[in-house]
Amino acid sequence: MKDKVAALLTEALDRLIEDGLLDASQKKPVHVENTKDPTHGDLATNVAMMHAKAAGMPPRVLAEHIIKALPASPDIVSTDIAGPGFINLTLAQDAAFAPVLQCLDQGEAYGHQQTTDEAWQVEYVSANPTGPLHVGHGRGAAYGATLVNLLKARGHRVEAEYYVNDAGRQMNILAVSVYLRYLEVLGEPIVFPRAGYQGEYIETLGQTLHTQAGTSLHHSYALISQHLPADDEAHQDAYIDALIQQVKEMLGDQWMRPFQLALQSILDDIHADLGDFGAHFDQWFSEYSLVESGAIESAIETLKQGGHLYTKDGALWFRSTDFGDDKDRVVRRDNGETTYFASDIAYIANKFARGFDRIIYIWGADHHGYIVRIKAAAQALGFDPERIIIRLVQFANLYRDGERLQMSTRSGSFVTLRSLREEVGRDACRYFYVMRKADQHLDFDLSLATSETKDNPVYYIQYAHARICRVFEGLADAPYDADRGRANITALTHQDELDLATAIGRYPETVMKAADSLEAHVLCYYLQELAADFHRWYNGTRLLVDDLDTRDARLTLAQAVRVVLHNGLTLLGVSAPQSM
Repeated sequence: MKDKVAALLTEALDRLIEDGLLDASQKKPVHVENTKDPTHGDLATNVAMMHAKAAGMPPRVLAEHIIKALPASPDIVSTDIAGPGFINLTLAQDAAFAPVLQCLDQGEAYGHQQTTDEAWQVEYVSANPTGPLHVGHGRGAAYGATLVNLLKARGHRVEAEYYVNDAGRQMNILAVSVYLRYLEVLGEPIVFPRAGYQGEYIETLGQTLHTQAGTSLHHSYALISQHLPADDEAHQDAYIDALIQQVKEMLGDQWMRPFQLALQSILDDIHADLGDFGAHFDQWFSEYSLVESGAIESAIETLKQGGHLYTKDGALWFRSTDFGDDKDRVVRRDNGETTYFASDIAYIANKFARGFDRIIYIWGADHHGYIVRIKAAAQALGFDPERIIIRLVQFANLYRDGERLQMSTRSGSFVTLRSLREEVGRDACRYFYVMRKADQHLDFDLSLATSETKDNPVYYIQYAHARICRVFEGLADAPYDADRGRANITALTHQDELDLATAIGRYPETVMKAADSLEAHVLCYYLQELAADFHRWYNGTRLLVDDLDTRDARLTLAQAVRVVLHNGLTLLGVSAPQSM
């Protein structure tokens, strides 16, 4: 209906152009929105305010001209001017309930837009495979998975990707940590490095390595640890790097055994964990493939040919300050090794080579400083940096019994995403993670997430869906007649019923808004409001009255609410139970 009204308003503008009150070159698109307050009508537009300056008259005066030029329509009962120049429109009863019938006709497709020609890539989570996912990763996973669903509903072609950091220093630290636990199993008196990865999972991997390799990888820890620098706070990085080098030299080709064991075991766990969480990926992209294929060297050569690199102190630097960065960045160290940033540059080139129109990175908020350098690299490679969209996600703070739980992957004292999901359920996890703006801090209240009260938003929404299902299950004696309900839907006159019809009509634009703004919480707010509208109507109105015309009309409205709740929850990765 909004499109139809927008077309009528556009026609009114065309009439004003014919009358010389408006110049055709200054005509702008017309936007129509549902009103939140029913006393302001059903629809509202700022079209007069958008064109007032071009027309050279106050917005309210232009609004009067637009209303006079508005073609007659049986769908519009009345119009009025509000505030600085908004035009409010009240729809006829038939038009007000049109979205209800449209919703029922389209079913699960309601809220989905026509297919666009745009190909989007969403890369999210991409946590280093150095340990199980913790609750901090969960928020990025929920947000990314929901964005994928929203963008698909928007009509885009979307590919979800996980970037596997399977090359570089952190993986080496993981491998040497596992190897040291392996030596412990063999009875070696290990002094575990301060910078090593700890936790029960590292000990388990050490035992697994022993089961697989026996004593074939055994070397004396005394020999391994000799001639190493002190492992104190000031030198712990130098110590772990020297330890890695020592173990690599002693193991030779066998070094890859603890490396691959740790990588594959943890990656398999992450894959299963995210799958159970409802976060699925079309591609698991290996950073090591960039090294193996020569993509990193190719990207460096492209930058070199463009004059964007220089040598200083034996290292190769990217002139990122030319593109707004606060300092230049190293792409190859003085020891000849390429940096993480060099891999990032090659990865950008790879993404664009795959033909994506828009590329979304979802990062933790601690990666804020990477935004400028990533866009700088894209521009230096010859790509439009505006095609890169970076969204930052604040880590969630988890509270139990009023106390905040600490998380540290390196120390091993963290709460895993799996344990959180087992405690509060997947639905609560998915919903609570996205019910606030992603870049705002989130305090995850375990008590609220498991409560069965209206204060728990996901329970409140799911309960509305289950309530409707329960009503239809109790109609055995007098089955619901959908045709009768549709025929009598416009006879519903209670304000709560009109509010529900209006809310149902807002769903498609809510999905569009959430997708276009990349703000999943917009959909959460909408579903909470719809559930509140339904519960208020249900508690104050008898649905199952003796008059079957009225009963089935109300059931038809309830059925449309059920469809929208189901569709919205599905986009959020949350189930829509039929009973609770």
